[in-house]
Amino acid sequence: MTSARDILPPLDDELRFALELADAADDITRSRFRAVDLEVSTKPDTTHVTDADRAVERAIRERIAAHRPGDAVLGEEYGSEGDAARQWIIDPIDGTANFMRGVPVWGTLIALAIDRRPVVGVVSSPALGKRWWASIGAGAWVQEGDYPERSAPRRLAVSGVSELSDASLSYNSLKGWDEEGRLDDLLALSRAVWRTRAYGDMWSYMLLAEGLLDLVGEFDLKPYDLAALVPIVEEAGGRFTSATGEPGPWGGSAVATNGLLHEAVLAQLNRG
Repeated sequence: MTSARDILPPLDDELRFALELADAADDITRSRFRAVDLEVSTKPDTTHVTDADRAVERAIRERIAAHRPGDAVLGEEYGSEGDAARQWIIDPIDGTANFMRGVPVWGTLIALAIDRRPVVGVVSSPALGKRWWASIGAGAWVQEGDYPERSAPRRLAVSGVSELSDASLSYNSLKGWDEEGRLDDLLALSRAVWRTRAYGDMWSYMLLAEGLLDLVGEFDLKPYDLAALVPIVEEAGGRFTSATGEPGPWGGSAVATNGLLHEAVLAQLNRG
């Protein structure tokens, strides 16, 4: 069957490689999702990790070491390795809590950052039957269905909603806003928009890139939570910053919008 790597020009070598890494990750996660013998443990930061998280990151690191030996790697489970301008940033399973409970909203996040700018991003979610990707200058795309029955890739575009009063917001985690001391800001923002939901994890940002949501906000984040999302949102026509307006995945928080709403959302969140 024709794959995304055959269809879309221009798919450069780095995006082709990232899609191959996602294929390897999907082979592991498919076999471990809802497995009766799934191993779950607690990390020192009290978050959960499964044997699938660790297996995916090991597999991706092994392939990077073999095919991109000079590149640095940052991953959720095994930390940082190397010090190069080119850095692969990996969240082996974004949405581990969902994965271990059998909820299908989770995905593998793979990004390549060059000089700290994410230039390639892949989000692969076989349980949802979807994969999203982007590289700078080549647009953002989604492909539906699971291998080998995937549809032809479809180009993504954010919504054209230009007023907060017409916007749909995903805030991801009420607890996260509360722990950041920003619950009042979220409530004020929720009163200013048309609709609020907490779709959660990477899915909120992919719904934004597909034009189905208009803005997403979240706190208590690491670069591996966000790096793969940035090129997809931006290549779909959106904007991606921290809550204080810092571009990229490095600010510990995220505000992603269709671009038209971005300044209004930042102003709403930083009124004090």
